[in-house]
Amino acid sequence: MEVVLEESGNKGVFVGKSEDKEAGRMTFVWAGEDKFIIDHTEVSEDFRGQDVGKILVLKAVDYARENHKKIMSLCPFAKSVFDKNAELRDVL
Repeated sequence: MEVVLEESGNKGVFVGKSEDKEAGRMTFVWAGEDKFIIDHTEVSEDFRGQDVGKILVLKAVDYARENHKKIMSLCPFAKSVFDKNAELRDVL
């Protein structure tokens, strides 16, 4: 699955695509220059149970690490991924 980052103004979305179909998306909003807030994660019906949501969260973590940013999660799903994986919490 390919994950693409799309940004517009102070908002953005990580979009997961597989074979030209949208598998899922995770939206965020910037909170200043060094932090973004994940506010929603959604997985397409055809891709449920395939870890698409977790892949999107991991992509956001990679982006945060590479760009020295922090993440705040208001999305219950993304928060659960952080709660279950201590190794990801360095970006919180």
